[in-house]
Amino acid sequence: MSNDFHRQLIAEFRANRGELGGMFEGWSLAVLTTTGAKTGLSREVLLGYLRIDGNGVVVASANGADRHPAWYHNIRRNPIVTVETGGDTYRAIAAIPQGPAYEKLFAQVVAEAPGYGDYQAKTTREIPVVVLHRIEPRPGEERVKGMGDWLVEVHQWFRGELRTLREQADDLVNGGATAIVRPEPDLVQEMRAHCLGFCTALRRHHTGEDSVVFPSLAEQFPALAPAIAQLAEQHQVVARLQDAIRELVDGFVPGESDPARLRTELERLAGELEAHFDFEEQAVVTALNATAAAPPTA
Repeated sequence: MSNDFHRQLIAEFRANRGELGGMFEGWSLAVLTTTGAKTGLSREVLLGYLRIDGNGVVVASANGADRHPAWYHNIRRNPIVTVETGGDTYRAIAAIPQGPAYEKLFAQVVAEAPGYGDYQAKTTREIPVVVLHRIEPRPGEERVKGMGDWLVEVHQWFRGELRTLREQADDLVNGGATAIVRPEPDLVQEMRAHCLGFCTALRRHHTGEDSVVFPSLAEQFPALAPAIAQLAEQHQVVARLQDAIRELVDGFVPGESDPARLRTELERLAGELEAHFDFEEQAVVTALNATAAAPPTA
């Protein structure tokens, strides 16, 4: 299909609110706008469009050619896309299922549109199926709280706990009002209990991300893999800082140990964590919100 003919089809598609005549009459189609992997420019392509399990689905069949189409390489580099179905236009994040999830989805695709099975028979490459997870709610629908929103709330809790630890360290250093009300040995015991709870919760949180959440995201969204690898490295740095803090807090002896050193280490941990939380939220919140609802509250 020539570029000029393709552009004409897209223009006709838009002018007729998603309807095309001739050989495409009756087809379910969509215009997918991606960002060029090499150029960074906006690219438009007209594709067959399915709805499966509530999500838009497109197939990188290229009519059974032995190479993946260019738009597929684009979403591997940048998964944020725009989808036009004629009656609806929305921003989405494009996921690429793998393994059993892919096999199940491809079977659903072939059940709805058998021609894709014929395309697969023509080539030795595994034809990718792409799920278009809507980023914003449909018009008139209320936005559902997603896993990314929940992650931000968890980070806010950690920020608050860390802030309390820093305030307790300040009281030890400065002899503030809190230290007057609570004698230093009591404040130290309180700080030890607080530190234990904070460090245990943060380690459990990072373990869950490293073992479940991050591998799933990296598999579905190849563009996120470098950021996720960086987040995993940051977890190791944070773990070492936590160990240093625990050692300082557990070994702190009122009247003998240096509270200024404890506060310095806490400030360092706080700086590392703030940068980590900010980077993580920027990198994965959109993907998490689009692909998973927040866990139910107790």
